[in-house]
Amino acid sequence: MYRKILIVKPSSLGDIVHSLAFLSSIKREFPRVEIHWVVAKGLEGILDGHPLIARLFVVDKEGWKNPLLLFRTLKELISLGRELKKESYDAVVDLQGLFRSGLITWLSGCPVRVGFSDARELAHLFYNRSVEGGRAGHAVERYLKLARLLGVNGEEISFAFGPLSPSPVREGYFVVVPGARWPSKRWPTEYFIELLNMMAPSGLTPVIVGSREDISLSQAIVEGLRGRCINLAGKTDLRGLCSVIRDARFMITNDSGPMHIGAALGVRVFAIFGPTDERLTGPYGEDSLVIKADGIDCRPCRKRVCKSMRCLYEIKPRDVYTILLDSGALLDSVQRDSPGL
Repeated sequence: MYRKILIVKPSSLGDIVHSLAFLSSIKREFPRVEIHWVVAKGLEGILDGHPLIARLFVVDKEGWKNPLLLFRTLKELISLGRELKKESYDAVVDLQGLFRSGLITWLSGCPVRVGFSDARELAHLFYNRSVEGGRAGHAVERYLKLARLLGVNGEEISFAFGPLSPSPVREGYFVVVPGARWPSKRWPTEYFIELLNMMAPSGLTPVIVGSREDISLSQAIVEGLRGRCINLAGKTDLRGLCSVIRDARFMITNDSGPMHIGAALGVRVFAIFGPTDERLTGPYGEDSLVIKADGIDCRPCRKRVCKSMRCLYEIKPRDVYTILLDSGALLDSVQRDSPGL
């Protein structure tokens, strides 16, 4: 039915991971379709070389936000539109649902432009096929609504990652994600230190991951653990990050991009949630557990900055440790690493 489809999903990392379920569903239903993808600079690593994606268009999304670069932005958009028109797509799907992504969808010149009728920033004005539901339900399920609009019938959900190399870390470790894009989503660093010191008798090695922006807080954790960990913050590309997460026993994480990678790869995820709504952006997987404070009337507020951060400070390290014990994660670790058990 379709010869060539363009996915417009520039960011963010977690949303791109969720979009892999859309990619999988399209390729299952239409195995011969050629898929192209518009992705933001800096995030192309998770899609580059993917066997299900024939072409990537990498755009300077952050640069486009700078009003001083307006002329350059317009020039880049016009150039991108010309390139997209040359491809003669059968359908273009805007999974981002914002003005710029809607504009890219329209600039493609494609006769079938798909998105949500309730998309933000008037993006829906650029579509000619739409469905309601862009703001309710989990992101994975929202994207699959658009897949059904294209004719996908199956209900199976899977996340199509490209080939990954073996983890550079030897077995017997768990992943820790102390960072997050919003300051309000970061569980206190001192809480991570206290929790990881409690977990030391398990014999598992904490492996700290994150971006270059997370280096300082990751280093604080290293010092708090007196070096009894591996710090990979700022030292892996996206493919390497996926490899490290995939081979971990489990992960302890804030609401972050790496959290979604872990859930999609089937890793056991313990996700600490504060101001965001886990029903919309929580880890999508059977082995995922959301840890949140009870009785906090103001959550989820979705504030990027918060003076009190009560919803996170109320989640004590001892509480998280108890959850890990009750889940069997630490017991499983002891059993796996102890001869004769």
